[in-house]
Amino acid sequence: MALPTILDAIGNTPAVWLDRIVQEAGVEGRILAKLDYLNPGFSKKDRAALGIIQNARASGALQPGQAVVELTSGNMGTGLAIVCGRLGHPFVAVMSAGNTVERARMMRALGAEVILVAQAGSSVQGHVSGADLALVEVAAQQVTLERDAFRADQFHHPGNPTAHQVGTAAELWADSDQTLDVFVDFAGSGGTFAGTMTGLRAFNPDICGYIVEPEGAAALCGCAVTKPNHPIQGGGYAMRDLTFLRDLDPCGYVSVDGDDARELTRALALFEGIFAGISTGANLAAALALLSGKEKGKTIGLIVCDSGLKYLSTDLWP
Repeated sequence: MALPTILDAIGNTPAVWLDRIVQEAGVEGRILAKLDYLNPGFSKKDRAALGIIQNARASGALQPGQAVVELTSGNMGTGLAIVCGRLGHPFVAVMSAGNTVERARMMRALGAEVILVAQAGSSVQGHVSGADLALVEVAAQQVTLERDAFRADQFHHPGNPTAHQVGTAAELWADSDQTLDVFVDFAGSGGTFAGTMTGLRAFNPDICGYIVEPEGAAALCGCAVTKPNHPIQGGGYAMRDLTFLRDLDPCGYVSVDGDDARELTRALALFEGIFAGISTGANLAAALALLSGKEKGKTIGLIVCDSGLKYLSTDLWP
């Protein structure tokens, strides 16, 4: 059946069991992967982008034809470029120059204006730190004022977690035949974890949620930040407080080494045919660690956050 617009293709992504990779790892349990890299913008952020813009238009916060501005690592920006382009809103993406070039090129191809912000002096290309994100935030605020624009504000706008609460959670629960015990997610804005866990706990209050962070930048769990320049793009900004996570009670936190995230992203492509980005490798590393320990024998859900096509210029794919 043909869909009315590309916006109707956002969400309802398929899910697959990662039984082969679980077997290769020698752990007990099952992992269900939600293939959100098959969204039109090749990432889970399409859901949040649509949720934020629909919410803002309905409330009157976003007027017809008004410009939209947002800071992004590239995935939210791609989703917003698609949604805004289809609904008639000029979109300006403000992004750290440390993110991959594929992301900026894709956003521009979709009609977005992309403003690249130079990295902080201590930062490394391809490794976006919290200091880099702070510089992007300043630039995004300035552009919003200059353009009299609507700020999508993915770190605070309720349309972000709500999209996952009503969409991702219900889909995962159904995809698992109502067997899901655990959910893990790499923390960027925290919207995916917060929304999905809120939705899942409405189905089963006993479902456990684990927040995934980079080793050396696991600020949310209260650890010291010793490695802000980790390679896992799209999150792990060493922010100790995320709005969407304040009222949640996670079962725990899992820290993942960047090299492990790389290797498991490659293993996911090799053993399961899923060509994903490095944050998905972080999710998979966390799930396997839990199945080898405190969640042995359980069923764990995770999101395939974005596509490996967005990382071709990095060392993820040698």
